[in-house]
Amino acid sequence: MKDNNDMPGHLARRFQQIAVAVFLAEVGDAGFDLTPVQYAALATIKANPGLDQVTLAGLIAYDRTTITGVIDRLVQKRLIERRASSRDRRARELEITDEGRRTLRKITPAVESAQRVMLRGLSAKEGEELMRLLRKAIAAGNELSRAPLRGVQS
Repeated sequence: MKDNNDMPGHLARRFQQIAVAVFLAEVGDAGFDLTPVQYAALATIKANPGLDQVTLAGLIAYDRTTITGVIDRLVQKRLIERRASSRDRRARELEITDEGRRTLRKITPAVESAQRVMLRGLSAKEGEELMRLLRKAIAAGNELSRAPLRGVQS
């Protein structure tokens, strides 16, 4: 059996642990209470006004059944609102609030700092190469995920 450090899944899990810890520390030090998934959801809602929660889940590659909790927390924090859809009264659309826009604007430096800290052991060129290889591996395995990345449906 291979050593854990020779298994991509183990290394990916370890890097995820580091990435979350760094994100929470940087964002927390800046005075914000937002998780990486909440940040991804908020930024995606801002970029795609009026999207529904199933589409949001696909855009951030998050499980459709557990995205509700993420949305609930963003609503509780007054960063987004759920509204009745103008196209389908049974559906709910997600909209960013003014407070959500302010939060995104103010939190950006901390999020950018977190990205630098996560890659601090690498040169700029190595960081770019790691990102390229991660994107390639993720694209190749996207459909194997329980929560594959999906685009906006037109």
